[in-house]
Amino acid sequence: MIFGKLGNVDILAMQGRFHYYEGYSMYEVTFPVRIMYELGIKTLYVSNASGGMNENFKIGDLMIITDHINNFPEHPLRGKNFPTGPRFPDMHETYDPQLIARADKIAKEKGIRVVHGVYVGVQGPTFETPAEYKMYRKLGADAIGMSTVPEVIVAHHCGIRIFGLSVITDLGGFEVPVAVSHEEVQIAANKAQPLMTELIREMIKQS
Repeated sequence: MIFGKLGNVDILAMQGRFHYYEGYSMYEVTFPVRIMYELGIKTLYVSNASGGMNENFKIGDLMIITDHINNFPEHPLRGKNFPTGPRFPDMHETYDPQLIARADKIAKEKGIRVVHGVYVGVQGPTFETPAEYKMYRKLGADAIGMSTVPEVIVAHHCGIRIFGLSVITDLGGFEVPVAVSHEEVQIAANKAQPLMTELIREMIKQS
């Protein structure tokens, strides 16, 4: 964890994250969010690299997450309920509408292309088959990845405001199969990073 300031705003950044596919338990994956809550964090900005399934998306697009589908085999709130929230939390507007509106406004002012969509979180570590891409698209997902959803659920349970951003690093689910490699995903993510950084930096400054 890295502590610092952005303008007059105190920030806490994670240098990487724990992934479920690496063998960590859901408790371990989401433990950093529990620490953030205890430290008084009020807003969580979360990002990821994801595969796009929406035919209107392009590689390198920044997708503002408006909702998600949880397809992890273990729920992050399974077990004894933490007193940070109710046993059965409501998941409407998990991604804060005011933060989404702020991001749209800043992106328009700075000429940054953003798209909106639903993110589906899966276990990994394999990339999806063409049939799986099509299935998730039919379920209503626009992008897919192997992280984010567990942390977001726990943050929401803690009453933390959430803004999510996906970098579309590859495309799948179309009539012509598109092969993907981890190296290609990293290259696409690195190219989009400056735009994502500019957007989130300005959002934090305006908070």
